[in-house]
Order: sequence, then structure tokens, then C-alpha cells
Amino acid sequence: MRERWERHQLAVYLGGLGIGVAVGVLTPTLGRPLEHVVTPLLAVLLYATFLQVPLERPVAALGQGRFLPTLLAVNFVAAPLVVAALLGLARLDGTGPADAVVVGLLLTLLTPCIDYVVVFTGVAGGDRERLLACTPILLGLQALLLPGYLWLLGPGPDPGSLVSPGPFVTALVALLLLPLGAALLPRRAGPRPAARRLRAGADAAMVPLLALVLLAVAASQVPRLDGRLDEVAAAVPLLVGFTAAMLVVGLLAARLTGLAVPEARALVLSGITRNSLVVLPLALTLPPELDLAPAVVVTQTLVELVVLLGLVRALPRWVA
Repeated sequence: MRERWERHQLAVYLGGLGIGVAVGVLTPTLGRPLEHVVTPLLAVLLYATFLQVPLERPVAALGQGRFLPTLLAVNFVAAPLVVAALLGLARLDGTGPADAVVVGLLLTLLTPCIDYVVVFTGVAGGDRERLLACTPILLGLQALLLPGYLWLLGPGPDPGSLVSPGPFVTALVALLLLPLGAALLPRRAGPRPAARRLRAGADAAMVPLLALVLLAVAASQVPRLDGRLDEVAAAVPLLVGFTAAMLVVGLLAARLTGLAVPEARALVLSGITRNSLVVLPLALTLPPELDLAPAVVVTQTLVELVVLLGLVRALPRWVA
């Protein structure tokens, strides 16, 4: 069963995403209930991922090699520079996006993903163990640096004051600490048959679990775009431009630092994948004049998921 799921995983993921979009369009009233399901589903998916990862090894190897400094440079130096350049180009041509669109772009593009990027990295043959060990650092740094980035790049007198630590603390507990703690329990049991069966079952469930996450994300977020597609259209070229630029940045950074192939794949995916599911609750608390920002965050999620579904197949050929 596991091999059958993995053999057809791209079709399964696209099917989940397509069904989610259809549900969101045809039954938008389900959007709000499904929105509350996304975080628990992500937590279960990450729990299954953590069960497969030898958690002792990545933590011990965290400070070794060039992966961590390269990862931080790509996400917290290169990514803000790419965002600043894209916003500058958009404003230079006289068709710059509205302030609410800019805030939505900044919230999502300046925050590296800490949840399903681990899963996609494993699918692409990347070093998910080392990336997993780095996720608390990524989450902590983005919570500290995001107000400064917003102050430098955002519209208005003090856009940095829009940031609240609540969503980041929630993400840390719900998407990292709880699944990680639950995954450690079977390891305390040692190589017992029940623990082995649990790990084998989690491994076999990875593909359908990720498809369910994609379905829930699409179905819950598509209704938010209803009637706002024209308004968020200005963000789409910038989102695509960011993805293309960060793909090049990640590939170049991996080559320049001589990272091993699994580390290089993890680096590229981390640079592209953003923390939209974590910052969406933050975007929903913004003032009324910025009420378009959540729609931009949702748009980024959908664009990113489509890109990732293709990239997990292409990246092993590009970084081989």
C-alpha cells in the first residue's frame, strides 16, 4: 500500500488540491469549519513525519557543517532583499500594489515555513532531519525580525506594530512541541512490535495525510478570495517572481557552500516555502483598512502549493 501511494503521490496531491478548490467554490459555507481543521491535520501530519525521523541524530548534528548558517542567510538575508527588489520594481512601473496587498506579501514572504516544508523535503529526497532540527530557530528568528522588516519595507508610519507574538507561540506549541513530544513516546518503548507497527502505519499514511491537508487548506481558504480576485491579482506576479528568484538563490547558495545533495534540496525548499498558515491568524487581526491582507496570504498559499507539487518531482533531477 505504501509503495502504491508513493508511486502515484503527485496525482493524489493534485487530486486533494483540486477537490479542495471545488469544495471551496461550490460550498463556501464549509470554509470556516474546515479552517479549524487545518492546524490539527498539520499536527497529525508532522507527528507522522517525526515518527520516521531519528530525532537524536539531527539535533546532535545541528551545529556541524554549513547548512544552518546557509539556511539562515537564505531566509533572513536573501529573501528580504528579493522582496524589497520585487516591491521596488512593482512601484517603479506605476502599478504598485495597494498598502494592504504589500502588508499581506510582507507577512507571508518574510516568514520561512516550519511545518509542511519538512514533509515536502522528505518527498523530494531532502534532509528533512536537519531541516526539522532547524525549525525552532527559524520560527524564533522570524518572530523577532518580522517587526523590523515590516518597519523597513512596509507602508505607513509604524507597520512593525502590527505584529503579535500570539500566532508564533501557537505554532510553536501546536505544530512543533506537541507532535514532537508525542513522537518521542514510542521511542521510549524501544523496538517493541507495537512501536514498530505505529511507525510503519505512520509511514504508509504520509501521502494520504498530506493530500488531506492540501484539501482542507484549499477548501477553507478559497472562499476568502470570493469577490476579491481582481484586487489580489497584483500580488500574483510578485508571488511567482519571489518563487523563481528564491529557487535560483537556493540553488546558487547550495553550490557555493558545497552542501551535500539532501541538504541542498532542503535548503531550496526552505527558501521557497513560506509560513502562510502560521501568519494567517495574524493577518486576520489587522485593522479594517488592511482587510485585503488575509486574501493575499491565502493566494500565496495556493500558488505555493501548486509550485511545490511540481517542484518535489523536478528538484531531484536538478540537484542530483
